[in-house]
Amino acid sequence: MRVLVTGGTGLLGYWVARLFMVRGFKVYATYHEKAPPDLEVSWVRLDLEDLESITRAVEEVKPSIVIHTAAYTDVDGCEVNRERAYRVNYLATAALAKASKDTELFIYISTDYVFDGSRGMYRESDVPVPLNYYGLSKLLGEVVVTAILSNSVIVRVSGLYGYSPTGKKNFGVVAFEKLSRGEPVEAFVDQRLSPTYVKFLAEKLIKLVDARITGVIHIAGERLSRYEFASILAEILGASKDHVKPKRLADAKLVAPRPRDSSLDTSKAREFDLALPSARECLKDMVETYRKLSRGGK
Repeated sequence: MRVLVTGGTGLLGYWVARLFMVRGFKVYATYHEKAPPDLEVSWVRLDLEDLESITRAVEEVKPSIVIHTAAYTDVDGCEVNRERAYRVNYLATAALAKASKDTELFIYISTDYVFDGSRGMYRESDVPVPLNYYGLSKLLGEVVVTAILSNSVIVRVSGLYGYSPTGKKNFGVVAFEKLSRGEPVEAFVDQRLSPTYVKFLAEKLIKLVDARITGVIHIAGERLSRYEFASILAEILGASKDHVKPKRLADAKLVAPRPRDSSLDTSKAREFDLALPSARECLKDMVETYRKLSRGGK
């Protein structure tokens, strides 16, 4: 079965392409500038701001499954450069959805930032109210995918983290590297989310494809502050928790407003055996995977 993965060099896209390939799917993954040499999939160069190239890519690959992980994910960047966010997160998604009408399933990776964070533990049925332009642009992508394709599923995730051989940094990896060097890690105590480990998420997406689930579903980790997350990681590494320094959102002076609690309720995912393991189990695997792959392992 042919699977087209957009954003194959990204944090999630890399793991989706890798694990679907291991599972026996014929994987086509898109890249913009440079494809990672360690991933032996069929690479397709794609510029999300070139809508005609999106249509051409789908016509050439003729995928049965499309997994759209690519996005403009710089939250502050989206707030400043709203036009680019609109083009990449909405217009490109619309073009991809239109070109994918003959596919069996279209998976759109969305975000907890479609919610304003006023209460947390959001369910799939809750009405999205984005607090920043990144969240709005991703919500527009949700709307257009749902409007164009009945055979689609919106997968909302939160705070993606994990090892990436392409060098994509994220809070989990940054915290791991700093704690491993004995350096302090600043972490928000007043922002809660559902940190989501990309390797295990990619495994769940394979199950989702097998089950042919459609609609909206939250696949994310447990509700934690970044401070709690980093503290668990410090304990796993045997590092002093004193190295984890509490910080408040207001002190960060971020360009785009952040939801205070955008954690996701994953009850629906548990019903379909798509829930992720505990944060501790995910972080242990991240540490092992980082150490293995960074040393040239497979």
